Amino acid sequence: MEQYKQEFIEFMVDCGVLKFGDFVTKSGRKTPFFINTGFYRTGSQLRKLGEYYARAINEKFGLDFDILFGPAYKGIPLGVAASMAISELYDKEIRYCSNRKEVKDHGDKGILLGSPINDGDRIIIIEDVTTAGTSIQETMPILKAQVAHAQGDVKVLGLVVSVDRMERGKGTQSALKEMEDTYEFATTAIVTMDEVVEHLYNKPYKGNIIIDDQLKNSIDLYYQQYGPERS
Repeated sequence: MEQYKQEFIEFMVDCGVLKFGDFVTKSGRKTPFFINTGFYRTGSQLRKLGEYYARAINEKFGLDFDILFGPAYKGIPLGVAASMAISELYDKEIRYCSNRKEVKDHGDKGILLGSPINDGDRIIIIEDVTTAGTSIQETMPILKAQVAHAQGDVKVLGLVVSVDRMERGKGTQSALKEMEDTYEFATTAIVTMDEVVEHLYNKPYKGNIIIDDQLKNSIDLYYQQYGPERS
């Protein structure tokens, strides 16, 4: 596993973003682990988070694209932080764009924040965590409407999330694989839950075992119920 992935897993633990216990996801599933990017709350944390996203984006997609689109609300700071990190790490200017939950009818009118979407733009969506794909189902109609408004060749290249929870969506495939097939774009994550477990299981971090045998068993049982079919 790449060093930046290991560092990111520990970073999530340190920030209180990655938690273990009894939780319920947005899609209604009871889960022994939870990732809440709302716990990145300081400038230094957001700067580091942006760098991890930038590395994952560059590794999967390269930098030949135009816009990072962060769906409201959590996607807004993610898009800003990652676009700044891409500028700092790779000297590449990427525009950021987000949507409003409510359309603004005065001043800077419309549903978008940040950059407009123009003819020829290539877009990567940036999200926090995807479980059953609910958020992307809400985002794609917004982007399709903007594509029509741009009256040109606008293409969504893919989606990047912080953690791939590696659970199935509506069918038997993982949520990310379903989105790849449904929307015909690529997906990637800074880390997967397999990598999280690999890095933390029965290995001390700052004097504590974060994933012990009991918790590992709970995670395994969760994936027996909600994991995708593995070939």
